[in-house]
Amino acid sequence: MNYQHAFHAGNHADVLKHIVLLAICDALTAKPAPCFALDTHAGGGIYRLREERARRTGEADDGISLLLATAPRQPLIARYLSAVNACRAEHGADAYPGSPWLLAHALREQDRIACCETELAAAGALRRALGSDPRVAIHSGDGYAAFKSLLPPKIGDQRFNRGLVLVDPPYEAQAAEFEIALKAMREGLARWPQGIQMLWYPIKQRRTLTPFLRSAAKLQTKASLLVELLVRADDSPLRMNGSGLLILDPPWQLATALAPALDALKSAIGEAGADTRLHWLREPA
Repeated sequence: MNYQHAFHAGNHADVLKHIVLLAICDALTAKPAPCFALDTHAGGGIYRLREERARRTGEADDGISLLLATAPRQPLIARYLSAVNACRAEHGADAYPGSPWLLAHALREQDRIACCETELAAAGALRRALGSDPRVAIHSGDGYAAFKSLLPPKIGDQRFNRGLVLVDPPYEAQAAEFEIALKAMREGLARWPQGIQMLWYPIKQRRTLTPFLRSAAKLQTKASLLVELLVRADDSPLRMNGSGLLILDPPWQLATALAPALDALKSAIGEAGADTRLHWLREPA
């Protein structure tokens, strides 16, 4: 399978992932020390929702477009919508920001970002979008390999003790992708234990996630949190009914802040059978 995120940009999974991503960035930048972000599967940086690939699936219609139309008055959602509107003010009314753009938008002058992308066209688009930003390093290569090559983060003489690793694979390996991702995250915990790690995963039928969650619960981390949004009942193996995030060592009070945001998302973009989940696989001490 040759996955291209342009078909899916702005869908309900992006909405969840990017709301949480910005919340973590804001927690990191609340402290003065510089931080580092690694995006292991970065994509193209900016997407066009009026182009043929996005219109073919229409997934943004039930994601970002629906959320903009309802504009829930919930702080984390409002923060996300403000970032989307900032991207559109800069790049046009049909622009949708990928995670690299959001990281660059949310982080500060003293912070640094590394983006990895293997697909040549997406890497080229990413360079056009963010290549002139001196804070951003773009790597054409395997994002999983970056756990060894880029962690712990050091740029010149500067070491970064705080930051985030975003793991957002296309799941081309399907169920096998979970173990590949968890193996890399174990490496991340060993090499950069101070960092936050966040893995996105799709949900078709939630019960099929049991082996992954059992393995994730064994990771040697101080705390691990699951955040899930189902926009419809998880009764079909043929389509993505929701998605989730496994967050290792999340910022303090992130779960408390996310609870009302998840409820507002379920109301705004959920269908019959929509559901949310906030669950500690390992509670903080």
